[in-house]
Amino acid sequence: MVVIRIVILAALSLIRPCVASSGNCRGDASIVCSQLDQNFTSALFLPDETEYPKLRSENWSQTAWRKPSCIFRPANAQQVQQVVAMLVKSNVCFAVRSGGHSPDPTAANIDNGVLVDLSGLNRVENRPSDQVAVIGSGLRWGEVYSQLQPHNVTVVGGRVLDVGVGGLTLGGGLSYLSDLYGLVCDNVVNFELVLANGSLTNANQTHNADLFWALKGGGNNFGIVTALTLVTYPDMQVWGGVKTYDMKDLPALYAAMLRYQSVRDKDPYANLMLQGFITSTSAVVVLNLIYLGPKESPPAFAPFYGINATSDSTKISSFTEFLATQGPVNFPRRVDWRTTSFTPNAAVYRKIHDLLTATGNSNLLRQITSVPDGTVAFGVQPISANVMAQGALRGGNALGLSAVNQTWHVLDVGWQLEKDDARVHAATRKMTDEIEVASRAEDAYLPYLFMNDASWDQDVIGHYGARNVARMKLVRAKYDPKNTLQRLMPGGFKLH
Repeated sequence: MVVIRIVILAALSLIRPCVASSGNCRGDASIVCSQLDQNFTSALFLPDETEYPKLRSENWSQTAWRKPSCIFRPANAQQVQQVVAMLVKSNVCFAVRSGGHSPDPTAANIDNGVLVDLSGLNRVENRPSDQVAVIGSGLRWGEVYSQLQPHNVTVVGGRVLDVGVGGLTLGGGLSYLSDLYGLVCDNVVNFELVLANGSLTNANQTHNADLFWALKGGGNNFGIVTALTLVTYPDMQVWGGVKTYDMKDLPALYAAMLRYQSVRDKDPYANLMLQGFITSTSAVVVLNLIYLGPKESPPAFAPFYGINATSDSTKISSFTEFLATQGPVNFPRRVDWRTTSFTPNAAVYRKIHDLLTATGNSNLLRQITSVPDGTVAFGVQPISANVMAQGALRGGNALGLSAVNQTWHVLDVGWQLEKDDARVHAATRKMTDEIEVASRAEDAYLPYLFMNDASWDQDVIGHYGARNVARMKLVRAKYDPKNTLQRLMPGGFKLH
C-alpha cells in the first residue's frame, strides 16, 4: 500500500499545478497531498484508491463532479487548521465541501487542487440548559434532525434533508420555521472557524462580533466554519404535506398565492412553497403546505382550498417526518438553478406563467425541455416581513434584505448531457432576466439574491447593497488581510 501511494504521489507531481481563475494560485498540489499522506494516511484519498471515485462525485449535481489531486477528510478542527496552514504555505488551490448540494461547478469541488471534505466534522451536542446545540459543519440536516429528535428539540435548519449544514447556513438558509424565528443564519449564536492564517477562533455577539455579522450570508469568504451553535426549539407535531394540481390550474394557484401573501397579519405558523415540474412530456404543479401545529386545514391556507387537487398527502405528523417528504425525486443528475426576488405582484406571476406554458413565448422553455432529460422546476417561495424582523431581533445579518413581504423565485433545471450545459444555462438565465424585466416594470423588483438558490454567475454578495459590501470588506481586511481565501479558494460566491 505504501509503495502504491508513493507512485501515485509521484505521478501527481507531473500534473500541471492548480491555477485559480485569478491566476494567483500557482502551487503544486502534490506537495500538500504528500504532506497529508505522511501525517493523515487514513484521512487522505488519492485518485487510484477505491474510495476516491465515490468521494469525488458525492456532490449532488454532476456539474460539480471534479477531479481533485487528493481529498482530505479532517476529523476535527485542529486537522482543518493543519491543512489550511499547508495549503497557504504552498500556495495551493482548494475547495471545501460540507454537503455538496450546490450545482456550482467549483463551489464545493476542484480540479487539480485539494478537496477538504468536512463530513468527518459530524458531532451533534445538545445542551438543554443553554437551549442550544453544537453541530458539526460537515453534517447534513437529516442527520441533525434525527439526532436531536430523541431530545424532543429541533433547530431552524434546511427544508431538504440531504443539504449540508455549512453551505446552507453561510448562504442565509431558509426554513419552514423562519416566519417564527428568522433565517437559519439568524439562529446561530456561535461560529467556530479556522481563519486564513490557520488560527481557530469563535465569532458571536460578544467576541469577533463584526465577523459574526459577516458570516451570516458571507459564504466562504471569511474562513472555514467547523462547528455552529444553534438555538434549539421544542420539537412539534405539524399538519402538512403535498398537494398536486394540473398545470391548467396554475393561474388560479398564482392568484391564491397573491391572496395568501397579501394578508395584513399573516399567521407565522403557516408556510408553503409552490413548485412545478415540466418536461417535454409532462407537467405537474406541487404545493408544499405546513402548519407548525396539529391543526388540520388551518384558515391561513384558505385561498388554496377551492382549487381541486389531483392528490393530497396532508396529515398530522412530526416535523421531521414532514421534512422527509421534501425535495425532488429522480431529478436529472446535471443541475443548475437561478434566483430573483420581487414583491408579490399579479402581473409578474402572469409573466412567469407565460414563460412556463404555451400561453406565451415558450421557446426558452423548449430550449431546456428538448434536450435529453430536460426538466424545468420552478419554485415560488413566499417570504413575510416577519422573517426580516426576526433576523433584526437576533442581531441582524449581512444580506441587505428589505423588510417587506416578498417572493424568492427559483428556476431549478436538470438535464443529462454535459454538451448541453451552456444551452440550458443560457435559457435559464434569459427566463430569469425576463422575470426581472417584468418585476422592474411593475416596480416590484428587489435586488436581493438568495445565495442558496443562485447560479454560479450571479453576483450574490454584490446585491447585498453597497453599505453592507463595504462593511464586509472591512471585516475581510481585518481577518484575512492578505486576501488569501479569495486567491486560494476560487469557488463559491465571492466578495468583490
